[in-house]
Amino acid sequence: MRQFEVTFIVDPVLSDDEIKSAAKNYSDMIVHEGGKIVHLDEMGLRQLAYPINKRNTGVYFSLEFQSESGAFIPKMELSMKRDERILRFLTVRLDKYGVKYNEDKRNGLIGKRKDWKKKKAEDEV
Repeated sequence: MRQFEVTFIVDPVLSDDEIKSAAKNYSDMIVHEGGKIVHLDEMGLRQLAYPINKRNTGVYFSLEFQSESGAFIPKMELSMKRDERILRFLTVRLDKYGVKYNEDKRNGLIGKRKDWKKKKAEDEV
């Protein structure tokens, strides 16, 4: 099975329910087309690098999923282009290193610098 990741930015002006429904809409589309959701990460409200549609912030979502062929991805991207709630999106196919990185990140092995220093100190003793 191939593994993909789509990251999209939702308009922050919407209500919390509308923001959540946008993410649920695309995860339901993936499941309906025969894909399997691996992980949905709501990264929250973040500052944009440059203004998009006169917005300086956006709500980030990262949706990791598996699919046999990924044939429905152009249909999903067309839907995202037409959706006014979505400011930007990016879909990528993950190789084995990307899959391993995301798995380690979910398990807390990446991004915990303090724990790494503690573990290094324990190894030296």
